[in-house]
Amino acid sequence: MPLHHPKHRHHDDDLPSYRRSDDEAKPRRPYTPTFASSSPASTHRLLLLFSGACLLIAAASLAFAVSSRRRPPPPRPPPVVAFRCGRAEDSLRSFLASSSPHRNYTAGDREKVLAVVGVHTELGSAARRAALRATWFPPNPEGIVSLEHGTGLSFRFVVVRTNNKTRMEELQKEVDRYHDFLFIDADEDTKPPLKMLAFFKAAYHMFDAEFYVKADDDIYLRPDRLAALLAKDRPHHRTYVGCMKKGPVVNDPNMKWYESSWELLGNEYFVHASGSLYALSSEVVGALAAAKNDSLRIFDYEDVSVGAWMLSMNVKHEDNRAMCDPKCTPSSIAVWDSKKCSGPCNIADKIKGLHNTTLCSKSPTLPPEVEEEE
Repeated sequence: MPLHHPKHRHHDDDLPSYRRSDDEAKPRRPYTPTFASSSPASTHRLLLLFSGACLLIAAASLAFAVSSRRRPPPPRPPPVVAFRCGRAEDSLRSFLASSSPHRNYTAGDREKVLAVVGVHTELGSAARRAALRATWFPPNPEGIVSLEHGTGLSFRFVVVRTNNKTRMEELQKEVDRYHDFLFIDADEDTKPPLKMLAFFKAAYHMFDAEFYVKADDDIYLRPDRLAALLAKDRPHHRTYVGCMKKGPVVNDPNMKWYESSWELLGNEYFVHASGSLYALSSEVVGALAAAKNDSLRIFDYEDVSVGAWMLSMNVKHEDNRAMCDPKCTPSSIAVWDSKKCSGPCNIADKIKGLHNTTLCSKSPTLPPEVEEEE
């Protein structure tokens, strides 16, 4: 029943008259804004739909999480290997694999050693190789294996192949006799820095070594002292060991040691190891082996190029003057002429002469005072 007679006016005469239901006479609830077009029934349906959608999303998320936990992780992609070793060959490993089947030795094994020492030589340097085999370099496969067991060092002559049939036949005779060569994936006309990179790639592919050593074929080396140096504990995983040097950059094309990229270097070279003998730790060589050749700066000279790579890799430079002694001493690791026999000389005879010196070949591995301290 209406609360007011139609003729009765509300106390506020400015408002239009309207009819109220009995429900409107009840106390009002707090005001909740709604869309003008929404009815209680439609709002209720919307809430039900929204709640259902949330439940479906939650259920789907839970199912995905459970299935993800049960599903095995996807396989990791194989590591990207950039080194090319298709033409690289270790003649000693091939010889041992074919002649000693009872050792269960295969040429594809990555041999574990303290260091692999690559003595870089030229095709026409047979006399130097003969002098080294007659002095400090093991003269046969048994000697190489024995020295490796005693010191952890594995020695190879590093050489490239040639398209000259006569020269290659002569080299092959030497290979078949001594089995001490490591052929690298390079040609005779390859630039020295790229030859060196090919050696590191091949050596890393074939040997699991703590160090990779580059040596020239005109040095007198004490393998026992080199092994003692490399076996020392070092806090740095990236190490560059050698006789460090620096000097002026030659920018005159008419002078010896001219550097065609001198404008990139300025007036003086950065500190780098002499190319006659140096060692790089495993982590360093692994990074070089994974690098593409055209991603590395190549200078005219191998030692400068390697030094530039070391600067970019944040390695620890370890200067050791015993690796470049001009004469034999109780602590000499390597003896060689820094002037590279600028006058008339015979490298093979000089190496044999050093070997006949007691101080060079027969002195203790460590100086007496060092042995007493230990």
